Amino acid sequence: MKQKVLGIVLLVCLFVPQSYALERPEVEFKIFQFPANMIPRVDGKTDDWVIVPESYVIGTDQLSDTVKGRGTDIDPKDFNVKVRLGWVNGLNRIYFLYEAYDDFWDFKSIDLHNDIFEIVVDADLSGGPLIKQMNPNLEQDREFVKEGKLDKPRISAEDLHFTFHSVHAQNYHIFTPAEGKEWTMVWGCQPWIKDLPWANAAYDYKFKHGEGGKLVLEFWITPFDYAAYEGPGRSVVSQLKEDKIVGISWSVLEYDNNESQYEGFINLSHKTTMYGNATDLCAFRLMPLEKRFRRPVEAQWIFTVVDMDRRLVAFKDMSYGNITSWTWDFGDGTTSTEQYPIHQYEKPGEYVVVLYVEGPEGKDRRSKVWDVVLK
Repeated sequence: MKQKVLGIVLLVCLFVPQSYALERPEVEFKIFQFPANMIPRVDGKTDDWVIVPESYVIGTDQLSDTVKGRGTDIDPKDFNVKVRLGWVNGLNRIYFLYEAYDDFWDFKSIDLHNDIFEIVVDADLSGGPLIKQMNPNLEQDREFVKEGKLDKPRISAEDLHFTFHSVHAQNYHIFTPAEGKEWTMVWGCQPWIKDLPWANAAYDYKFKHGEGGKLVLEFWITPFDYAAYEGPGRSVVSQLKEDKIVGISWSVLEYDNNESQYEGFINLSHKTTMYGNATDLCAFRLMPLEKRFRRPVEAQWIFTVVDMDRRLVAFKDMSYGNITSWTWDFGDGTTSTEQYPIHQYEKPGEYVVVLYVEGPEGKDRRSKVWDVVLK
């Protein structure tokens, strides 16, 4: 009886919807899906982004200065920004178009003193601290030292740099603009994620250091569920899918008139600690492809070989549109009208499988030649 109850409890736990803790629950931002034949070219130009509706634009009015105390009272004559995000189904990349006006651009220094667009991405909503300084074990040990329970912390920030620092969520300090330096500083243990094939960036601007003007920054990054110090071999790329929620926030560190300290920490989360705690990010939804880029009915399907020895294959309809009938031709002389059939082949071979779909708005077919191969 105990085993039966335990099994029921486990099943309940498995099917309870996962919850997530993110800031600004009253708002959900959108990430535009680009069609596969309209992927943005990273060249610092905005023409690829004209297809993105205004409803996707996130402007200065959404930002708050949580360090200097200005709140949302930000003068657009001093600084103004709009950001658009995109993705492509099948590519685990998040694209950004950052357009900003500043009356004083500061970028002559070789170090971190630079106007900065800082983004944090937590694609699997793992949440929690992501920088070594905020590691809960280190913070606890520091408290123990204060209480006299320890002489010194058992773990150091230096050790945590290689095992913890931005491995489950990533922080990019992007220099705006970057002259004579890398386009971004990855605040983590994995600087390799800022280079191809994991990221790319391009700028367009005409001003010099100390001048005002408009900057266009176009870039994409690859989010990681786990980004290892050692490189991509041990790392896990986040899988981006339609309707998925990801955690993202950004801040602008703005320097003016060669000041040693930035003028403001203007951020989307409205919480300063967004830079180091993934729970303080905002919800972004990966939107489906808009109807204007699709035909009314599109046939599509995938398959899984359930048992190779028995030549048992499960087929899954992935078609788009209002569909009322499905016809599968398995390529062996048999058919099915189920939407999700499971079919057993009698002989090994390379098969041409076709799905025919139909509905009130039209019909379509999808043939796959020799994708299904059985032994």
